[in-house]
Amino acid sequence: MLPIKDDIPTKSFPILTILLIVVNVAIFLYEITLPPKQFEIFVRTYGFLPIDLVYFRFDKAITSMFLHGNFAHLFGNMLFLWVFGNNVEDALGKVKFIIFYILSGIGAAVMQASISLLAGSVDIPMIGASGAISGILAAYIKLYPHAKVLTIIPPFFFMAFVLPAWFFIGYWFFIQVLFAMITPPGVGGVAWYAHIGGFLTGWVLIDLLYKPSKAKVVHYSSLRW
Repeated sequence: MLPIKDDIPTKSFPILTILLIVVNVAIFLYEITLPPKQFEIFVRTYGFLPIDLVYFRFDKAITSMFLHGNFAHLFGNMLFLWVFGNNVEDALGKVKFIIFYILSGIGAAVMQASISLLAGSVDIPMIGASGAISGILAAYIKLYPHAKVLTIIPPFFFMAFVLPAWFFIGYWFFIQVLFAMITPPGVGGVAWYAHIGGFLTGWVLIDLLYKPSKAKVVHYSSLRW
Protein backbone atom coordinates (compact mmCIF):
# COMPACT_ATOMS: atom_id res chain seq x y z
CA MET A 1 0.00 0.00 0.00
CA LEU A 2 1.21 3.50 -0.83
CA PRO A 3 0.05 6.51 1.18
CA ILE A 4 -0.75 9.66 -0.77
CA LYS A 5 -1.77 12.08 1.97
CA ASP A 6 -3.47 12.26 5.34
CA ASP A 7 -6.07 14.64 6.76
CA ILE A 8 -4.04 16.02 9.68
CA PRO A 9 -2.93 19.62 9.07
CA THR A 10 0.37 20.79 10.49
CA LYS A 11 0.66 23.90 12.64
CA SER A 12 4.29 24.57 11.75
CA PHE A 13 6.34 24.30 8.57
CA PRO A 14 7.96 20.80 8.46
CA ILE A 15 11.45 22.08 7.67
CA LEU A 16 13.29 19.05 9.09
CA THR A 17 11.13 16.55 7.21
CA ILE A 18 11.80 18.45 4.00
CA LEU A 19 15.51 18.77 4.80
CA LEU A 20 15.80 15.02 5.42
CA ILE A 21 14.16 14.34 2.07
CA VAL A 22 16.48 16.79 0.29
CA VAL A 23 19.60 15.29 1.87
CA ASN A 24 18.51 11.73 1.01
CA VAL A 25 17.79 12.69 -2.58
CA ALA A 26 21.09 14.59 -2.92
CA ILE A 27 23.12 11.64 -1.63
CA PHE A 28 21.27 9.26 -3.94
CA LEU A 29 22.03 11.50 -6.92
CA TYR A 30 25.69 11.31 -5.92
CA GLU A 31 25.48 7.52 -5.58
CA ILE A 32 24.22 7.02 -9.13
CA THR A 33 27.24 8.88 -10.51
CA LEU A 34 29.61 6.29 -9.00
CA PRO A 35 30.96 3.38 -11.04
CA PRO A 36 29.81 -0.01 -9.68
CA LYS A 37 33.06 -0.74 -7.81
CA GLN A 38 33.16 2.69 -6.18
CA PHE A 39 29.50 2.41 -5.27
CA GLU A 40 30.20 -0.89 -3.51
CA ILE A 41 33.06 0.70 -1.56
CA PHE A 42 30.85 3.70 -0.70
CA VAL A 43 28.08 1.46 0.63
CA ARG A 44 30.45 -0.68 2.68
CA THR A 45 32.12 2.42 4.10
CA TYR A 46 28.96 4.25 5.14
CA GLY A 47 26.42 1.42 5.39
CA PHE A 48 25.96 -0.49 8.66
CA LEU A 49 27.42 -3.99 8.64
CA PRO A 50 26.37 -6.49 11.33
CA ILE A 51 29.99 -6.68 12.52
CA ASP A 52 29.87 -2.91 13.13
CA LEU A 53 27.58 -3.60 16.08
CA VAL A 54 30.38 -5.51 17.79
CA TYR A 55 32.62 -2.44 17.53
CA PHE A 56 29.85 0.01 18.49
CA ARG A 57 30.12 1.86 15.18
CA PHE A 58 26.87 3.73 15.66
CA ASP A 59 28.23 6.52 13.47
CA LYS A 60 27.77 4.10 10.57
CA ALA A 61 24.24 3.34 11.76
CA ILE A 62 23.52 7.05 11.26
CA THR A 63 25.22 7.42 7.87
CA SER A 64 23.49 4.27 6.62
CA MET A 65 20.11 6.02 7.05
CA PHE A 66 20.95 8.34 4.15
CA LEU A 67 21.94 5.70 1.57
CA HIS A 68 19.58 3.95 -0.83
CA GLY A 69 20.04 1.09 -3.27
CA ASN A 70 17.82 2.26 -6.13
CA PHE A 71 15.15 4.78 -7.07
CA ALA A 72 12.23 2.63 -5.87
CA HIS A 73 13.92 2.24 -2.47
CA LEU A 74 14.40 5.99 -2.21
CA PHE A 75 10.93 6.90 -3.50
CA GLY A 76 9.06 4.59 -1.14
CA ASN A 77 10.97 5.79 1.91
CA MET A 78 10.65 9.48 1.06
CA LEU A 79 6.93 9.12 0.35
CA PHE A 80 6.30 7.58 3.78
CA LEU A 81 8.55 10.17 5.41
CA TRP A 82 6.62 13.04 3.84
CA VAL A 83 3.12 11.74 4.55
CA PHE A 84 3.75 10.77 8.19
CA GLY A 85 6.90 12.62 9.19
CA ASN A 86 5.55 16.16 8.98
CA ASN A 87 2.89 15.48 11.62
CA VAL A 88 5.32 13.77 13.99
CA GLU A 89 7.72 16.70 13.58
CA ASP A 90 4.82 19.02 14.32
CA ALA A 91 3.95 17.15 17.51
CA LEU A 92 7.49 16.74 18.84
CA GLY A 93 9.10 19.99 17.76
CA LYS A 94 12.31 20.30 15.76
CA VAL A 95 14.93 19.18 18.28
CA LYS A 96 13.01 16.20 19.66
CA PHE A 97 12.00 15.13 16.17
CA ILE A 98 15.58 14.81 14.89
CA ILE A 99 16.58 12.99 18.10
CA PHE A 100 13.60 10.67 17.66
CA TYR A 101 14.48 10.05 14.00
CA ILE A 102 18.13 9.21 14.67
CA LEU A 103 17.44 6.99 17.68
CA SER A 104 14.74 5.09 15.78
CA GLY A 105 17.22 4.49 12.97
CA ILE A 106 19.86 3.28 15.41
CA GLY A 107 17.33 0.98 17.08
CA ALA A 108 16.50 -0.45 13.67
CA ALA A 109 20.17 -1.04 12.85
CA VAL A 110 20.83 -2.71 16.20
CA MET A 111 17.97 -5.18 15.81
CA GLN A 112 18.81 -6.07 12.20
CA ALA A 113 22.51 -6.48 13.02
CA SER A 114 21.75 -8.58 16.09
CA ILE A 115 19.57 -11.00 14.14
CA SER A 116 22.13 -11.16 11.31
CA LEU A 117 24.96 -11.94 13.71
CA LEU A 118 22.93 -14.72 15.31
CA ALA A 119 22.40 -16.12 11.81
CA GLY A 120 26.16 -16.01 11.15
CA SER A 121 26.07 -13.09 8.72
CA VAL A 122 28.65 -10.36 9.42
CA ASP A 123 29.24 -8.48 6.18
CA ILE A 124 25.93 -7.62 4.47
CA PRO A 125 25.55 -3.82 4.73
CA MET A 126 22.24 -2.30 5.77
CA ILE A 127 21.25 0.95 4.09
CA GLY A 128 18.13 3.09 3.88
CA ALA A 129 15.95 5.39 5.92
CA SER A 130 13.20 2.82 6.44
CA GLY A 131 14.25 1.95 10.00
CA ALA A 132 13.97 5.56 11.14
CA ILE A 133 10.73 5.98 9.19
CA SER A 134 9.35 2.86 10.87
CA GLY A 135 9.80 4.70 14.15
CA ILE A 136 7.82 7.59 12.71
CA LEU A 137 4.99 5.20 11.80
CA ALA A 138 4.90 3.95 15.39
CA ALA A 139 4.69 7.52 16.67
CA TYR A 140 1.99 8.40 14.15
CA ILE A 141 -0.27 5.48 15.04
CA LYS A 142 -0.06 6.49 18.71
CA LEU A 143 -0.62 10.19 18.08
CA TYR A 144 -3.21 10.02 15.28
CA PRO A 145 -4.77 6.52 15.23
CA HIS A 146 -8.02 7.75 13.67
CA ALA A 147 -6.45 9.95 10.99
CA LYS A 148 -7.56 9.19 7.45
CA VAL A 149 -4.91 8.12 4.93
CA LEU A 150 -5.60 8.33 1.20
CA THR A 151 -4.06 5.13 -0.15
CA ILE A 152 -3.44 3.38 -3.43
CA ILE A 153 -2.90 -0.36 -3.56
CA PRO A 154 -0.75 -1.70 -6.43
CA PRO A 155 -1.60 -2.81 -9.05
CA PHE A 156 -4.87 -0.85 -8.72
CA PHE A 157 -3.24 2.53 -9.27
CA PHE A 158 -6.43 3.94 -10.78
CA MET A 159 -8.30 3.45 -7.49
CA ALA A 160 -7.83 5.25 -4.18
CA PHE A 161 -8.99 4.13 -0.76
CA VAL A 162 -9.38 6.09 2.48
CA LEU A 163 -8.08 4.02 5.38
CA PRO A 164 -7.77 4.83 9.08
CA ALA A 165 -4.18 5.22 10.20
CA TRP A 166 -4.48 2.42 12.74
CA PHE A 167 -5.40 -0.01 9.97
CA PHE A 168 -2.87 1.25 7.41
CA ILE A 169 0.07 1.16 9.83
CA GLY A 170 -1.15 -1.93 11.68
CA TYR A 171 -1.35 -3.86 8.40
CA TRP A 172 2.08 -2.53 7.39
CA PHE A 173 3.58 -3.79 10.66
CA PHE A 174 1.88 -7.18 10.28
CA ILE A 175 3.53 -7.56 6.85
CA GLN A 176 6.95 -6.74 8.31
CA VAL A 177 6.58 -9.39 11.01
CA LEU A 178 5.22 -11.94 8.54
CA PHE A 179 8.08 -11.55 6.07
CA ALA A 180 10.66 -11.44 8.88
CA MET A 181 9.39 -14.85 9.97
CA ILE A 182 9.61 -16.43 6.51
CA THR A 183 12.79 -14.76 5.23
CA PRO A 184 16.20 -16.15 6.25
CA PRO A 185 17.91 -13.34 8.23
CA GLY A 186 21.37 -14.04 6.79
CA VAL A 187 20.51 -13.09 3.20
CA GLY A 188 20.34 -9.73 1.48
CA GLY A 189 17.18 -7.93 0.41
CA VAL A 190 14.65 -6.10 2.55
CA ALA A 191 15.80 -5.59 6.15
CA TRP A 192 12.55 -6.72 7.77
CA TYR A 193 14.01 -6.82 11.26
CA ALA A 194 15.23 -3.24 10.87
CA HIS A 195 11.65 -2.17 10.20
CA ILE A 196 10.47 -4.03 13.29
CA GLY A 197 13.31 -2.64 15.40
CA GLY A 198 12.70 0.92 14.26
CA PHE A 199 8.98 0.59 14.93
CA LEU A 200 9.48 -0.79 18.44
CA THR A 201 12.04 1.92 19.20
CA GLY A 202 9.67 4.62 18.04
CA TRP A 203 6.80 3.05 19.99
CA VAL A 204 8.77 3.50 23.21
CA LEU A 205 10.42 6.83 22.39
CA ILE A 206 7.24 8.71 21.52
CA ASP A 207 5.97 8.23 25.08
CA LEU A 208 9.23 9.60 26.45
CA LEU A 209 9.52 12.61 24.14
CA TYR A 210 5.94 13.70 23.45
CA LYS A 211 4.30 16.15 25.84
CA PRO A 212 0.50 16.01 25.38
CA SER A 213 -0.08 19.05 27.57
CA LYS A 214 1.52 21.23 24.92
CA ALA A 215 -0.59 19.86 22.11
CA LYS A 216 -3.96 21.05 20.95
CA VAL A 217 -6.76 18.55 20.64
CA VAL A 218 -7.25 17.45 17.05
CA HIS A 219 -10.88 17.28 15.95
CA TYR A 220 -11.41 14.84 13.11
CA SER A 221 -13.91 16.18 10.60
CA SER A 222 -15.16 14.78 7.33
CA LEU A 223 -12.39 14.07 4.88
CA ARG A 224 -11.88 16.51 1.98
CA TRP A 225 -9.21 16.13 -0.64
